[in-house]
This record gives sequence, C-alpha cells and structure tokens, in this order.
Amino acid sequence: MTENLADKVIAFNRELHYSGDLPEGFQVLNPFLENPETMLVMEAFYHKYYNDTNQRRFIIGINPSRHGAGVTGVPFTDTKRLESVCGITMHSAHTHEVSSVFMYDMIAAYGGADEFYSHFYINSPFPLAIIRQTKDGNWLNANYYDDKELFETVKGFMIASLKKHIEIGLDTSEVYILGKKNADFIAKLNKQEKLFDRMTILEHPRYIQQYKSKEKQLYIDKYLLAFGE
Repeated sequence: MTENLADKVIAFNRELHYSGDLPEGFQVLNPFLENPETMLVMEAFYHKYYNDTNQRRFIIGINPSRHGAGVTGVPFTDTKRLESVCGITMHSAHTHEVSSVFMYDMIAAYGGADEFYSHFYINSPFPLAIIRQTKDGNWLNANYYDDKELFETVKGFMIASLKKHIEIGLDTSEVYILGKKNADFIAKLNKQEKLFDRMTILEHPRYIQQYKSKEKQLYIDKYLLAFGE
C-alpha cells in the first residue's frame, strides 16, 4: 500500500530533532517533545486533510512562532483556528497568533480548509521555534535570519529539512515564499541546491496583519491570484 501524505508528514514531525550548535542567547523549542498533546493534534490535523497521495504545492514560512505551530505543531495555526476551523480541540494550551488570523481569512476566501489543504502544504525551512534572550533575561520569538551566525549554524539543517519536505511528494515547479527577507535567504539555498524551479514571493501574514490590516483584502486577493484562483 502506498504511504499517504499524512503518514509521511507525521513521520517527519516525529523524527524532528535539532541537535546542532546555536550561537549564545538562542534556543530551539520542539513542541513535539515538550507537550504530548501537540503530537496528538498534529496527527489529527494531517489525517484529516492529507489522507491521500495527491501532490501538493509548497508554501514556505520562516520558522514557527511560540504561539502558532510552536504549540499546535501545525504551521500558521493557533489553537483558536485549530478548533474553530479545523474542528480539533487542544486542551493543554490556548493561543492566539496574528499570522494565523490572516492565513485562515485567506483560506476561507480560497474556499475553506478542505479545499485549501487539498492543494497546498505549508511548512518552514527551519521547522522548529527559535527564541532569543533579551538583555533583561526575557525570551522572544526569533527568525532564523535575525543573526548571521545563527543562519550559518542552522543552514545545513534547513537544507536537509527542505529536501525531506520535497521527498514527501511536493510539486517543486513553483514554490511560494512568505516574507521578502525570507525569500532572499531561500534564494541563496535554492541557488546552491536547485530545489525549486520558480519562487513566487508573497508578503508574510504577520506583516500584513500588523502593518497592513486595513488593506488585508488586497493581500488576500494577491495570494489567491498567485495561487491561480
């Protein structure tokens, strides 16, 4: 029997582990190791939407935030939308994440979660949450490209992760990159590794939701146009 996409994604997440070095002041959070319920809701999500062998198009984020996939294990999905849209309740955590708000408004405009996830797969080149310590000792979300040394340190892991995602059975003829700075770094990796034929760059949901919320519909339309809808 052919292994379906859900099984492949779940296997990827089960094996996900970063054991490499990190510059001082940075930490990696692995939600699948830190909260047993994360594994359960992630599995429920992929069994619900990816229980087939159809090829998907790849949407690439940056790295999970502590309040989105860093909790639910599902990219751009906080616990609110996991329950209200996907019908999957997470009991051990309650999160609201701004990127998730835009993403699910866009998904609704596309035709809903069933329709959207039947065509697209979302993940990140660094698929675990990264946090950095501030001068006063607090920990904040960080992006893999925030620090040059951090990027150089995790670059090999990112390339390996992207290759594993592609092996799941994704269409590499066109990839959608969220965030312009993210796209600059993915372009470097792509030039080196020849992973994707064409890169289409879209504004990151967090940027839209935080700074362009009045023009949100224009960005939703831009996404849909890029997706050929």
